[in-house]
Amino acid sequence: MRTHNYFIYILASDSGTLYVGVTNNLERRISEHQQGLNEGFTKKYSCHKLIYYEDYNDIRDAIVRETQLKKWSRKKKENLIKTINPTWKDLSSEWR
Repeated sequence: MRTHNYFIYILASDSGTLYVGVTNNLERRISEHQQGLNEGFTKKYSCHKLIYYEDYNDIRDAIVRETQLKKWSRKKKENLIKTINPTWKDLSSEWR
């Protein structure tokens, strides 16, 4: 059986707007957001900075986690982000 990787991720705009998403290809999806290839929330609010992500082997687990995070308060999301990225550095900058 082939193992897949799925990711939940949080993007931020320069003004601090947060977006939570899920994907099976993190680098491709973040690149799409950064290039504004898809109409929607991240393009409208310029959420281009990857500040948090988690890796899953099962898409169902990733979707459950995405749904959970979307229901969280902003403060709770900020505390989660600070556990691995206290300065809100763009984690995707290492890929370029």
